[in-house]
Amino acid sequence: MEELLKHPLVLQLIQMAFAEDIGDGDHTSLACINKEAQGKSVIVAKEKGVLAGVTLGKYIFEQVDPRLQVTIHKNDGEWVNREEVVMTITGSDISMLTAERTVLNFMQRLSGISTITATYVKELAGLHTKILDTRKTTPGMRLLEKWAVKNGGGSNHRIGLYDMILLKDNHNDFAGGIANAIARTKEYLAKHQLNLKIEIETRSMDEVKEVVAIGGINRIMLDNFTPQQLKEAVQYIDGRFETEASGGITLQTLRSYAETGVDYISSGALTHSIKSLDLSMRAVK
Repeated sequence: MEELLKHPLVLQLIQMAFAEDIGDGDHTSLACINKEAQGKSVIVAKEKGVLAGVTLGKYIFEQVDPRLQVTIHKNDGEWVNREEVVMTITGSDISMLTAERTVLNFMQRLSGISTITATYVKELAGLHTKILDTRKTTPGMRLLEKWAVKNGGGSNHRIGLYDMILLKDNHNDFAGGIANAIARTKEYLAKHQLNLKIEIETRSMDEVKEVVAIGGINRIMLDNFTPQQLKEAVQYIDGRFETEASGGITLQTLRSYAETGVDYISSGALTHSIKSLDLSMRAVK
């Protein structure tokens, strides 16, 4: 997280969050709280989960008011139980109130992602299959959300369109078929001197066989295969390429897919269908 707090996109995101929430001032707090008032507050977990964004939360408090003193009691990646104190903040009452919602918005969402990821990882215990995220992220929050997946024990797929080639069904169809898509991609990478891994999506055993025969790629995505079909495909590929299963795989069916021997399972649900972890800031009197 320390490295992310130096990333321009994350810094811009935090400033955008301030702009949308604080605007020209926290007039509610300014109106009813003595500007000299000093106090203490705590952030408390209202349910069990894996924490993410604690370091980010501390950073946000300090950006609102560098004089705030923030003590972290539970770190990123740690499980927290209901009513456990995550951090203590002391200093200006107005500053704490001004920062509260921005801090909680980030921490709650990121902790929700880490918590569901940890649940998926636990379901894969004893198997070599790894759980991957996708690009189905909240616009502007991708770097943080993908960090939260790793914080929960998962692995990252590509970050965006720029760091890996993924030939999906639409690419293959628009290119005139799998063979054309692969050939053109290899030509493009050579021409532009790009060293990017190539993954290609398949929708049937016939397409799997076609890709294996052509070669020149790194990973085969097996989309919307049943566990039995997936097992057959993985056995046919036989370690010649990495394998990834995707499409409609839920927590309830996850292990049955992983038991096929597939290398990776990707799930958009890790970032697009999560429940934020319930956290609250409370004044300490």
